[in-house]
Amino acid sequence: MSFTIVIFGASGDLTSRKLVPALYQLFRKGRIEGPLRLVGFSRSEFSHDAWRSALAKTTEEFAGEKFDAGQWAKFAKQIYYHQGDIGKEQDFQSLSQFLDEIEGCTRCSRLYYLSTAPRFYKPAIEQLGRSGLADENLGARRIVVEKPFGTDLASAQDLNRATHQVFSEHQVYRIDHYLGKETVQNLMVLRFGNTIYEPIWNRNYIDHVQITVAEAVDVGSRAGYYDSAGVVRDMIQNHLLQLLMVTAMEAPVRYEADAIRNEKVKVLNAIRPLTARHVAEDTFRGQYRGYTSAEGVEPTSRTATFAGIKLAVDNWRWQGVPFYLRSGKGMSCRTTQIVIQFHAPPHKLFADSPRDLGEANRLVIQVQPAEGIQVHFQTKVPDAGMRMRQTHLTFNYYKEFRGSMPEAYERLLLDALEGDASLFARADEVEAAWRICDPILEAWRTSDRPSLFMYDAGFWGPDECREWMLKQGREWFDTCPVLG
Repeated sequence: MSFTIVIFGASGDLTSRKLVPALYQLFRKGRIEGPLRLVGFSRSEFSHDAWRSALAKTTEEFAGEKFDAGQWAKFAKQIYYHQGDIGKEQDFQSLSQFLDEIEGCTRCSRLYYLSTAPRFYKPAIEQLGRSGLADENLGARRIVVEKPFGTDLASAQDLNRATHQVFSEHQVYRIDHYLGKETVQNLMVLRFGNTIYEPIWNRNYIDHVQITVAEAVDVGSRAGYYDSAGVVRDMIQNHLLQLLMVTAMEAPVRYEADAIRNEKVKVLNAIRPLTARHVAEDTFRGQYRGYTSAEGVEPTSRTATFAGIKLAVDNWRWQGVPFYLRSGKGMSCRTTQIVIQFHAPPHKLFADSPRDLGEANRLVIQVQPAEGIQVHFQTKVPDAGMRMRQTHLTFNYYKEFRGSMPEAYERLLLDALEGDASLFARADEVEAAWRICDPILEAWRTSDRPSLFMYDAGFWGPDECREWMLKQGREWFDTCPVLG
């Protein structure tokens, strides 16, 4: 495999913090077969050596103990820089000539990575088309597009149309780094590689599902962007819906990209459309106190930094099982977790039997940062009659598998190089996700229902959201991720 990776927006934070360290780790582990050339494209002025030197410092910072100066020296020989402006056609012609010079092969494959601000996605794709850089007659040509893929359904459809005028769908890799996490992939193994879970993974045994992505940090330096995006665009439309799809999907007929993505899209298409009434009753929004004091935020901003959303998946497996999605800034801790809450026992056999769902069986899948799985169940307390207590069985990635977890970008970049789109979003999947989120955004923009509740940073969002769940006979699993 001889590949050239071109990163547009190469002087940005994503390149130095995630992309180059991930590629270096793949190189160090010997995962990349054949020659690999890495070309940075940006308006900033760098020589090849100056960019290599800058990347050496940042890669050492983010790789930590995994950084090896000798391995980096070998890897750095394949790094180049080409100054250019996405808005100038001649700079793409110049890039094309430069790539021909450094590749030295007639059929070299290329991967274009859009690490730019979203407003540059469409111009960059159009320039790649005009310059002939997307032509697959001389080798594979693939493009990786970072989220957000649009800001609503109309903009996503417009970007899809522009993309498909230059690239075929099989060439497009829309990346959501959550799908590269080992624990998300392990969810598919948990479900489809074990016979004990499939019989109970349905409405007959599961009362509801909670998916939480909580961030302890506030908006920080992203306040200007965040105030125009909000929690639904920033987290719900992509990360949380991706986790919902993997949790709720049927088993694909084969473990391959199209079969997997077909099943994921079926889940989105089965989600009950949210009317204005549903938005008022089944969504919840909040804002942490002090948000409007952040630089770049209007003092009167009503942007939600917290959201709770109840969705119904209208199919045979999940009929009547609500999916609760929750995400927020300034929360009690950083955690991404999926909670499968089972029904309480149908008959109270013991005096101390569970009386509510809080004490019923529960499966907790910790996606990050304490990666692992817990099964919560009732046991008898020794020497105490038939008194019961909830306890748990725990699987912890770090204890079971020695060594640190790979970064999500390692897996995703390797898959993109190998042409495996299983963990990337398809055009119809992106549009289906926006069809779910657009009614929420529209209702929140034009109505005061639901109310915007305030909450203090460092807690689990507004108290009213907890009460909202209690009125439904359920309770949020508000536990910071500690897996023993």
